[in-house]
Amino acid sequence: MARWGLTIPLTGVALGEHREIVAELPSLGYTDAWSAETNGTDAFTPLALASQWAPELRLGPAIVPVYTRGPALLAQQAATIAELAPGRFVLGIGTSSETIVSRWNGIPFDEPYKRTRDTLRFLRKAFAGEKVKEEYETFAVRGFKLDNAPATPPPIVLAALRPGMLRLAAREADGAITNWLAPKDVRTVRGELGDAPELIARLFVCPTDNADEARAIGRWMIAAYMTVPVYRAFHEWLGRGDALAPMNEAWAAGDRKKALEVIPDEVVDDLIVHGSPAACRVRIREYMDAGLTTPVLAVVPGGGLSPLEAVRALAPSAG
Repeated sequence: MARWGLTIPLTGVALGEHREIVAELPSLGYTDAWSAETNGTDAFTPLALASQWAPELRLGPAIVPVYTRGPALLAQQAATIAELAPGRFVLGIGTSSETIVSRWNGIPFDEPYKRTRDTLRFLRKAFAGEKVKEEYETFAVRGFKLDNAPATPPPIVLAALRPGMLRLAAREADGAITNWLAPKDVRTVRGELGDAPELIARLFVCPTDNADEARAIGRWMIAAYMTVPVYRAFHEWLGRGDALAPMNEAWAAGDRKKALEVIPDEVVDDLIVHGSPAACRVRIREYMDAGLTTPVLAVVPGGGLSPLEAVRALAPSAG
């Protein structure tokens, strides 16, 4: 089954105003709705609403940080969504970034690989209904048991940007989540993950024929993300270190204007899907042909389309 996901909530649309959009997604050919958690809505509330608005959709957060909730609370929230969407929920977890974890939440960003591994192992036991009493390397759980362990334990997928986490996802999880990549990069990621696990990626899609508009928006987004250490390292691994070095140098020097100016058009065109809606759909399918299992569209405002118009125009049923 070919999957085609959408990121919710949409930019510029209040969460409570999503009922019409979400309810229409299955008829447009969307199979999934995925939330996120940075500095807007939390990861779980949009999924709770979507579970009732469109019972056909598969739902998941991409991703929930493993630091910002205790292990037991994370298990409780995930089990709640699994109960609302039985057999249709996938839990995406990951390290997030030092900015979100430490600067915004005041939590040490220590041992990210081990913390993700330990959280994954704990959640497996909790979802199976076991009473967990275990000393992990990065935390301890003493006697926790879910009252409402899911009848169908949800698959767990890991945010993975580099080989170590991709290999962990291949060994112990049910798939991997990545983002900020081009179709050619999918093959590099698959080289570490393998061909069998599900690979999910959020794709930033700006449906406009005005390349200057799309690139201006894309430069702001790239500068905001690629200067974060985890993404900088990701793109160095993918081979964009030299192309992005001038941006990182200007950013580190506090020259935001220059940082934007020195991002090459080729990098923006690699990482932001833009063009007419039909051209965007063709580009999305290039990712799938390269080995991406589940594209998750993050609609970037552009082209004069309303969010609902953009969602309809980018739907697989549109062409």
